[in-house]
Amino acid sequence: MHKHMPHLIACVAGAVTVLSFAPFYAVPLPFFTLALLFWQWAQATTPRLAFKTGWWFGLGFFLAGVSWIYVSLHTFGAMPMPLAAGATLLFCAFLALFPALVGYAVVRSGRSAPVKFLLVAPALWVVSEWVRSWTFTGFPWNSVGYSQIPGSPLAGFAPVIGIYGISLAVTVIAGSLALLAMHWRKRKAVHRVSAAIVACVFISGFALKQIEWTTPTGAPVTVSLLQGNVAQDLKWREDQLRETLVTYAKMIAKSDARLIVLPETALPLFLHQVPPDYLDAIAAHAKKHNGDVLIGAPEYVSARTQEGNYYNTTFSLGTAPQQFYRKSHLVPFGEFIPLRPVLAWIVNILAIPLQDFSRGGIDQQPMNIAGQKVAVNICYEDVFGEEIIRQLPQASLLVNMSNVAWFGRSIAPEQHLQISQARAMETGRYMLRATNTGMTAVINLHGEVEKVAPQFETAVLTHTVRGYEGVTPYVRWGNYAVLLLLVIFLVLAARVKSD
Repeated sequence: MHKHMPHLIACVAGAVTVLSFAPFYAVPLPFFTLALLFWQWAQATTPRLAFKTGWWFGLGFFLAGVSWIYVSLHTFGAMPMPLAAGATLLFCAFLALFPALVGYAVVRSGRSAPVKFLLVAPALWVVSEWVRSWTFTGFPWNSVGYSQIPGSPLAGFAPVIGIYGISLAVTVIAGSLALLAMHWRKRKAVHRVSAAIVACVFISGFALKQIEWTTPTGAPVTVSLLQGNVAQDLKWREDQLRETLVTYAKMIAKSDARLIVLPETALPLFLHQVPPDYLDAIAAHAKKHNGDVLIGAPEYVSARTQEGNYYNTTFSLGTAPQQFYRKSHLVPFGEFIPLRPVLAWIVNILAIPLQDFSRGGIDQQPMNIAGQKVAVNICYEDVFGEEIIRQLPQASLLVNMSNVAWFGRSIAPEQHLQISQARAMETGRYMLRATNTGMTAVINLHGEVEKVAPQFETAVLTHTVRGYEGVTPYVRWGNYAVLLLLVIFLVLAARVKSD
């Protein structure tokens, strides 16, 4: 075999793994692609070779999975094509370091094959996903646990140990398959152990999926989620401002729902610049139906009254007193420039408006509107399950307001929908998603999409939902439970004699 062939195989395997996520849903794929990767690590003669194999797997995995970053940089950020392609490649090359380091550590551990496959590799893979979720503000996209949302039996682990718990289940199964492949012609006991582990994981997930962790509370509420379908390249143009305001005013007027939700920054001007009569008309319509409207808009706050100046804000209008939620977890380069003295030159390349948002507080509470306690999160924030549960168990509904028009007709919107489905399962609540161009959807507490608007069309999605109360284990423990499991795995591995 050519010396570079294993790297090519790993890269292809990584890219193929992306087919397990939305919108493809080839759910079993990561069991086999990760098993192949683990097997390659077992064949590596040095930790350095395992590092290279893991890096190539990661490069294929992230280039296929987050290639939509190029769309946001070039198509909508106006970055020249070579720079956008180079930046995307460098970003994916950096992300590939996480599986590369896992491979290095697995081989460096010197453990026996069963210990490597069943304890070390699964635990370190999930550790790498968790570390990636907070390194440089975090990028937890493409965690392999999402591949099992919502239909796989393994999704039953979501309300107990969260998305990283599902990733652990996936990697344990992959390790079992790798062990089975390595001893296919001998050691029948290994076959039985591998089969028993796979069966146990699947049965446990299926059993947990039958448990109703939360219960309905209050009366059903009718909601309308508005999808304005305002093209990203037109959104911030002054000559399009009036048309955007009129579009949303007409959509609101057509709805008699008690709760109406607009997308992130639906109004493309600062809140204090919105004509008062425009807001008064929206409030009057909401009050007519004994309800409230949630609106996204950038907000300027006087520095005399509050630290910081500009916020990506959601505010309410209607029957309840006006309430605000200000986005806390901002997107690097999209909403703020990290290490500004060093990286300020990027601002001059990207045509992205409003890059100087301030962070909202992490202790914000649910809004009391439309007879519900609504936990709002804005766009990218719902990628972080440990942050969503900050407003729980008080919240009865989750609302995500997004503008993923930045990623065009890529796979990003459907991937983001799948991520929201995981948040609904972890919390045992409905998740309502209002987006500019899609995917606008109603997701129930089982992670199932009950209703969805077609992408890239102007739409009012109306549906009746229930609020829920109660505490799932994940809401109670967050990621601490799965982190404890990872520690147990690694302690057990350390207690086994090395090869």
